[in-house]
Amino acid sequence: MSILQVSDVSMSFAGRTILDNVSFRLLNGEHVALVGANGEGKSTFLNIITGQALPDAGKITWCNRITRGYLDQYALLDGEQTINDVLASAFSDFYALEKEMLHDYELMAETSGAELERLLQDVGEIQETLEHSGFYTLDAKIKEVANGLGLSSLGLEHKIAELSGGQRTKVLLAKLLLQNPKILILDEPTNFLDEEHVAWLTSFLQNYPHAFILASHDVPFLNAVVNVIYHVNQGQFKRYVGDYDNFLRLSALEQAKQEQAYVRQQKEISQLKDFIARNKARISTRNMAQSRQKKLDKMALVDKPKEQIKPVFNFQSARTPGKVVLKLQDLVIGYTTPLTKPLNLQIERNEKIAVKGTNGLGKTTLLRTLAGDLAPLSGTVEMDQFCQPGFFAQEDNGNENSALDELWAVYPHASNQEVRGMLAACGLTKDHIETMMFALSGGEKAKVRLAKIMYRPFNLLFLDEPTNHLDVAAKEELKRALQAYKGTVILVSHEPEFYSDIVSKVWNIEDYTTKIV
Repeated sequence: MSILQVSDVSMSFAGRTILDNVSFRLLNGEHVALVGANGEGKSTFLNIITGQALPDAGKITWCNRITRGYLDQYALLDGEQTINDVLASAFSDFYALEKEMLHDYELMAETSGAELERLLQDVGEIQETLEHSGFYTLDAKIKEVANGLGLSSLGLEHKIAELSGGQRTKVLLAKLLLQNPKILILDEPTNFLDEEHVAWLTSFLQNYPHAFILASHDVPFLNAVVNVIYHVNQGQFKRYVGDYDNFLRLSALEQAKQEQAYVRQQKEISQLKDFIARNKARISTRNMAQSRQKKLDKMALVDKPKEQIKPVFNFQSARTPGKVVLKLQDLVIGYTTPLTKPLNLQIERNEKIAVKGTNGLGKTTLLRTLAGDLAPLSGTVEMDQFCQPGFFAQEDNGNENSALDELWAVYPHASNQEVRGMLAACGLTKDHIETMMFALSGGEKAKVRLAKIMYRPFNLLFLDEPTNHLDVAAKEELKRALQAYKGTVILVSHEPEFYSDIVSKVWNIEDYTTKIV
């Protein structure tokens, strides 16, 4: 049974066509992924079906009495609430029923007769609903999900205001999973999750009894949890049954067949045109030429396969620094309270190091401290005098500058054509380049931030979760560029399949933290 039907939906934004007359269906129990390059409209589509955006045209039809939950990574939370408060709010309807039941009990003490019978019946119905829903085991459910996503180790009495962005996303995800809706809608759910918690979410979704729709660029995750793929490409949707690897195989076959058909038809068209040109003026062959012209006029043209724009990343190297690039002596990082034990480490020239570990333990704080953007609580960071560091920040919600102006501010002496070329090399089209930053997708913003550090010579790169939001092709190209880079790299990442072929050393922040993990 179709529980969601999307018919002929179109959407334009900031002068760009995002979705062009697309259709989509979700059947009961299907585990669906939206895949495609950055900026193709995956998040826009999720916003439309959840009612957060209105399409320019088309129809969205949900089946009756369906419950759905949407993971919005940018949803606001009350900073004064605790983690437990937010997770318990997933069951607010049940708590309201319990409150109503307790009120009925109070009224029973002061009434009799028919009214008492009515109250007894009401209490019985509420009691049955609560028992059937598992209300009396909610604490165990909360604990199970909180443990799975690493929230219990933070302490469920922790206030939301004290959490990092990644930790808040975990809280939102945990609340959504506890609500157990008939349809889960998840936009890049593995962003901000470390390896252990991606594994837990994978297991949860593999066993999820209802339908879900997710957008993700995490290939191992997709292969493990989905059974239907919708490829979002140049405003169009195409449905494939199976996992991501099967989609790649089938789409490659389709691309090859279309390419062959296009080449054959172009050859035939060329031959027809040549015959017509040589014979249309000759009386003896004029009829044959006209016949071929009619055939040419009636021919249904095969579209030339559209090539996906792929980015090309290349990081510029600066002069060679000393052998020891960074020396950490009794370094303690944090803002007001220590996040680590004293660190005594050194990083040598051209080393490539990944920093991994549970969210909230200080990975970003460590990078900012090593880069000199944040003062240590104690100890020192000694950077070689010839170091020229570049920093890629994890998140940027955007502003009203265009992507062109944003990059021009960093490279003011570059020409218009040069700046456009820089952005185009990162996989951004003319429309993207002229679009305001806040209107770009997360992956498109990440490509602009990469461009900011790609055309200036650095010999030390700090990269904070560089793969978040990047599409599959961009991740592969970023991996190649970092492998080829002649310099030192320190990157924070939760994707071992990305960094394992790049780095020679992995630091686990959990080995240095002062917190209980």
